[in-house]
Amino acid sequence: MTLSYRQPGVVLTDRRFTVPLDHSRPGDETIELYAREVVASDKAHQDLPWLLYLQGGPGFGADRSVGRPGWLGRALKEYRVLLLDQRGTGHSTPANRQTLPLCGGPAEQAGYLTHFRADSIVRDCEAIRAQVTGGAPWAVLGQSFGGFCLTTYLSLAPEGLATAVITGGLPSLDAHADDVYRAAFPRIERKVTAHYARYPQDAERARRIADHLLTHDVVLPNGYRLTVEAFQSLGIVLGTGDGTHRLHYLLENAFVRTPQGFTLSDAFQEQAQGMLSYARHPLYALVHEAIYGQDARPTAWSAERVRAEFPQFDAAKALAGDEPLLFTGESIHPWMFDCDPALRPLRETADLLAARTDWTPLYDPARLAANDVPVVAAVYHDDMYVDTAHSLRTARTIRGLRTWVTDEFEHDGVRTGGGRVLDRLLALVRNEA
Repeated sequence: MTLSYRQPGVVLTDRRFTVPLDHSRPGDETIELYAREVVASDKAHQDLPWLLYLQGGPGFGADRSVGRPGWLGRALKEYRVLLLDQRGTGHSTPANRQTLPLCGGPAEQAGYLTHFRADSIVRDCEAIRAQVTGGAPWAVLGQSFGGFCLTTYLSLAPEGLATAVITGGLPSLDAHADDVYRAAFPRIERKVTAHYARYPQDAERARRIADHLLTHDVVLPNGYRLTVEAFQSLGIVLGTGDGTHRLHYLLENAFVRTPQGFTLSDAFQEQAQGMLSYARHPLYALVHEAIYGQDARPTAWSAERVRAEFPQFDAAKALAGDEPLLFTGESIHPWMFDCDPALRPLRETADLLAARTDWTPLYDPARLAANDVPVVAAVYHDDMYVDTAHSLRTARTIRGLRTWVTDEFEHDGVRTGGGRVLDRLLALVRNEA
């Protein structure tokens, strides 16, 4: 039974689907997918083409918006939109510290999680497409990791696609995780340098907080152990449109004077734990490096190993001299599974995933070279999360792909740019621009 309801300017319908956990074994275990259908109120009874939205991540459910903000408003002018909670996220069958023990021990949990990469997500989309569109191909918009999934879609099932629109999510087709992070850390350093240029007062504030954390054991109200490495990881926000400002406002009121001396304020701790905790999206931490696994090489905690090649990110060394403290960015480290109570029970599971040597390819370069699906991609100049050079190399591999390279937006431009980004890309993919 489907349930429809209204928000300002839109009609929403809850949709649920049952799919195999492992699409190669359709008679075995199944999971549930949830998606939210959205249509403009004045078009609710019209026969409209479908646009599937694939959220960034991995491990995030689709946006919970109200009404028709940003890109969604532009899409609803001509599409009926399906906001899919990819497997394990949002209102779909969850995968977290509370539910994964249903699979068994760490080895069984790790095996279960191998089915939560882009190839399985694409097969989910194909499994539900017939129920949604009656079998007609649909347009797909993939943001960030959603773009990785869409590139896999073009590789595995292009017949399901009428149009492919990628924003900030053209992956390298063959880079190992080590290659991804070797390219990432210099970009992260540039973003931190730009932040201190905008807010020079934050350089000393960050050093003071880091020094405090090196000499004090700080546990946040939710049980998160705030180490200096965890503090540095707050730099993940610097790749978004408002991230530099959010970080600045976090740092400006970090300390409060108490009878025992200065300590980190309750307000700072409350805000920091909200930014650091993976309680709402544990899959992001569990399978993040696995999205780069495509052969017999383990990812082996790639970001942690590669970070050691960039000693300027060592907080103790920075504080011992006059160098600025560098924040880090989109990277997952083993210590996160010790610091975060939402991840602690899953440390062994994560270790087993990092050690796997049987990852299968996610992309088919030959099929991409023969592509005939209209496809377009926004590539953000010096994107902190997805390497621009990797994206452009992939763009040259996909036949017929048109790129829009811009420095007007950060990685979340499709969200922050109103309808401008999607409007531009739809014009490009239709050869109207």
